[in-house]
Amino acid sequence: MANNVFTISGLSFAYGQKRIFEGLDLSLREGVVTTLIGANGSGKSTLFNLMTKNLKPSAGSVFLRGGDVGLLRLRDFAKLVAIVHQRNTAPADLSVEKLVEYGRFPYRALGRRADAAEDERMVKWALETTGLAEFARQSVSSLSGGQAQRVWIAMALAQGSKVLLLDEPTTYLDVRYQLDILRLVRRLNEEFGMTIVMVLHDINQALHYSDEVVALADGRIVAQGAPERIVTSELLEQVYGISLRVVDVDGKPFVLEV
Repeated sequence: MANNVFTISGLSFAYGQKRIFEGLDLSLREGVVTTLIGANGSGKSTLFNLMTKNLKPSAGSVFLRGGDVGLLRLRDFAKLVAIVHQRNTAPADLSVEKLVEYGRFPYRALGRRADAAEDERMVKWALETTGLAEFARQSVSSLSGGQAQRVWIAMALAQGSKVLLLDEPTTYLDVRYQLDILRLVRRLNEEFGMTIVMVLHDINQALHYSDEVVALADGRIVAQGAPERIVTSELLEQVYGISLRVVDVDGKPFVLEV
């Protein structure tokens, strides 16, 4: 399991009688941006939720750097992995800074700060890194959708973990803010050495901003690797059930969807 951030072994899961995974094996590399892709119902969101302890497998295990995720307390898991879910809500009057401060919760005992100076440093860093310092006193509800998404990422960064998991972080955003979020993701990886695992619907964004992609279809891993190495028209037809032309743009595959 060396050099792997997540190692998934013999994973099985079902929603009632609907089997999603049966004996799934998967390893995700440390220090890179990995994106899960696949059609609706392929299992990518379920896999994300199993990796983040939101769901419990019926069999098999998810290991984080060799430790069984299922045995970790949520507080301890939150010190190692930060998560941004697809849908997030906050009280209308909650300020940006206060929400970001919630990212320090895993380090507080019985509601008390364990290290006030470290809390303050991490919150400040998270706000500056996401470009939100000037909005710190504003309410989250007053921000645009793209700005609000950065607040949730900032809260995750304040946790101080080196692993960030994002579930469809660009959904509901216009293209400007989609690219803003994805460029931030690349910066977090390249400048701060964070390991990123995310789920994306947009194929071209996944191919352009990822070091590796994991393609799922019907609860199976059908391909994994660098986009330029594995992505072909044949693979995309297997994953999405539609014929799509793939061309090379600046050394990266680009899908002609229309």
